Amino acid sequence: MAGEFVDELAQLWEEEGLFSRDIDGQLIRLVKATEQDYLRDVTLTIDGQEITVTKAEPTIDSQGNVVRDADGRTIPRDTTIYDAAQKLFVEQRGEDNPIPTLCHREHMRPVAVCRICCVEACRTDRDGNVVPGGTLVPACHQPVKPGMIIHTIASPDEARSQRVRNSVKVLTELLASDHLSPEGNGQTAGRTNELRELASQIQCNQHRFRFSDLPERGHDESSLLISVNHNACILCERCIRGCNEIKQNLVIGRTGKGYTSQIGFDLNNKMEQSTCVSCGECMVSCPTDALTFRRPIASHWHQQLVAQPGYSAVSPEELKQHPLFRGVSYKWLQWNQASVVRRRVKKGDVLGWLGEYGATAFLLNQGEFALWFREPSVSQERRNSGGWWQQLTRGIRGRARSQPERQSAPRQIPSSPPDAINTPEDIILGEMTCLSFHPRTATVVAWSDGEIYEIRRNVLYMLQQNALARRQLDKVYRERALMNHMRHVALFAKLDEHERGEAVEYLRDKVQLVSVEPGQTIFRQGEQSNDFYMVRLGFVKVSQTYLGQPRIRTYLGPNSYFGEIGLLSASEDLRELEVPEGMDGKRTSTCAALDDVELVRIRGEHFRELVLRYQKLREELQSLSRQRLASDQEIKADDTCDDQLEEFLEQGLFNGQKLLVLDLDSCTRCDECVKACADTHGGVTRLVREGLRFDKFLVASACRSCRDPYCMVGCPVDAIHRQSSLEVVIDDHCIGCGLCARNCPYGNINMVGEPDQDEDPETGQFKAVIRQRATTCDLCKSVGVDASHPQDEVSCVYACPHNAAFRLDGSQLLEQIQSTKKR
Repeated sequence: MAGEFVDELAQLWEEEGLFSRDIDGQLIRLVKATEQDYLRDVTLTIDGQEITVTKAEPTIDSQGNVVRDADGRTIPRDTTIYDAAQKLFVEQRGEDNPIPTLCHREHMRPVAVCRICCVEACRTDRDGNVVPGGTLVPACHQPVKPGMIIHTIASPDEARSQRVRNSVKVLTELLASDHLSPEGNGQTAGRTNELRELASQIQCNQHRFRFSDLPERGHDESSLLISVNHNACILCERCIRGCNEIKQNLVIGRTGKGYTSQIGFDLNNKMEQSTCVSCGECMVSCPTDALTFRRPIASHWHQQLVAQPGYSAVSPEELKQHPLFRGVSYKWLQWNQASVVRRRVKKGDVLGWLGEYGATAFLLNQGEFALWFREPSVSQERRNSGGWWQQLTRGIRGRARSQPERQSAPRQIPSSPPDAINTPEDIILGEMTCLSFHPRTATVVAWSDGEIYEIRRNVLYMLQQNALARRQLDKVYRERALMNHMRHVALFAKLDEHERGEAVEYLRDKVQLVSVEPGQTIFRQGEQSNDFYMVRLGFVKVSQTYLGQPRIRTYLGPNSYFGEIGLLSASEDLRELEVPEGMDGKRTSTCAALDDVELVRIRGEHFRELVLRYQKLREELQSLSRQRLASDQEIKADDTCDDQLEEFLEQGLFNGQKLLVLDLDSCTRCDECVKACADTHGGVTRLVREGLRFDKFLVASACRSCRDPYCMVGCPVDAIHRQSSLEVVIDDHCIGCGLCARNCPYGNINMVGEPDQDEDPETGQFKAVIRQRATTCDLCKSVGVDASHPQDEVSCVYACPHNAAFRLDGSQLLEQIQSTKKR
């Protein structure tokens, strides 16, 4: 009967959908990796060499940051054969990975669609003998298992190596026949085409499977920056993952069926007509000539420098020879070649000054370089300038319009001996200000003649996509961040110079740099106290639970510290505090990160040793603990203070250094501030007289000059940065991708249309087009105002006829409101 008919093939398909084939051909059920797999070691052999790796690794993003779920837990992923080969050959031995790839890059999620990474995986029987007839598996996707024996195209076993090579060769010939044109693609043919490089490397016949007349899939030249050649697309999906997973623009996908399949933008629109933001991630991800740049990024910074003596351009070929750039896309180096310059330095040349903001780092090729970590001196002019409120309320009379004529005193190289001289292991300097957006922590001077590469921030972002380069940069950054913080931390302010040096030396190998994501809890009230923390970067919220309700106590910024109460109350010989009953040795508050936070962590036993060793330090910590415990009691009796502080933190005002604040008691809504801004900046205003209210003040929509500037993160061409002070500047080579505008949580960056010209590929003539670029308040830097000078006022403040507009630091605004309430 028809109802009793059993479709065996359908059952087989259903079974195959629930299971996967192991290397011995047996069906196995796919099981997701768990956190327990972090602790399970797997030993396997690759090309005759043994390697031990963990069964799973935490999922990381393109910058090497660990990805967490909604509960703050890491997301495990299986360690693959390719991961193990990368660790064995690249990280441990400094060689190239013998497993070729086209659809996979180490910072991307593997999909195994091209199968170029195939290797032979063999297993052993119970007696330890290798079972003949291994299985060809994709290395980028196949999880490691104990006892695996892997052979690649470089295996010393000739027979197995040849088998893998033949498989890779056939796959490459199939792709080359369909997608590799004999003449290449002009400027980008060669090293930018990984398929062509692979075909040349394994010496395959590119015409073996070629049709006499290949069908035309089409070209798309509508974009100003990127050219699309669908004939060269191998559907590896690297552009799709780059667009949707790395940049999360959600523009590119597959369209069509069978041989007509290709990538499409939105609903298969032209690239210019789609929602593509031209960030370039798809182009630098593409392994072929399917997506190529139409013209390199032109940077005024680069043009001005290479025109000066001692500076010169660096070719992509030269950069590829540098160890840090081994894993960087050659196509990206061509597109962003204006982000690197070569500088020949003479003894005494200054690379950077302590306390200045910088957007470049320095790769050290030749020579020695000296560093001074002295604190910058405060000028007499600034000492006599009065309090912050007096500075801000000078009114219109205080503004000096002759800013360009005022010259600061020339800086001089310190005459004292340097605090440090770089060692051969120091491959880079200046990376901390690029990665943390904070001022330089040292004055760097050439100690001998030499050569450096000066690189922009976007180059550092790209370097971090490669695990080997990221590991070197991370090691350098962490060591320097720890030592710089320990030299200047407020915790040791009461110690003399000798004692401070002793304390820093004692903690040198005992402290850890801990990164905490926004919203992540550091510790909770009532937990046992084990560690002491110092805040290096970011802000920490301190709250307490009182009568079942969480109450915000305060917030802590850079150079502050916390966690001492529980540690002091836990020690018999240090206990001089009256903590609440039952809280000895426990946390009295809950601490959580308000933004991206870097903490210096000291273990409890090392903290105890330090406090016992230095009486001044012990007295300072005990005094601070008493103040904090007394403050807890005051806050419990004051509900309004808690509400104000909660609103202050929710609006992110703690992060602002130059908030545009309007006193609504004095403001008449005349919009003179908006008009002045538009007049100053070519008719386009950079502020909106709208925003959130805080007490009687309106925080207008204008750049806040955040301490932790979200807008600067990830700019693909490094067009947005800080200069010498607090202002945020967007350079003319902005490509209009809109990433900075999306990153700004306050809506203070706008995209505006700007006329441009583009060459019509059919007629060769230039046509007028409108492209967008980002714009934001630069604190009137473009008209000569120095925002760091107390007598300078930006146009919006200067134009206010009622003295209702001010530029305030977040803490100053909170202090002003709280002082008014007390009166």
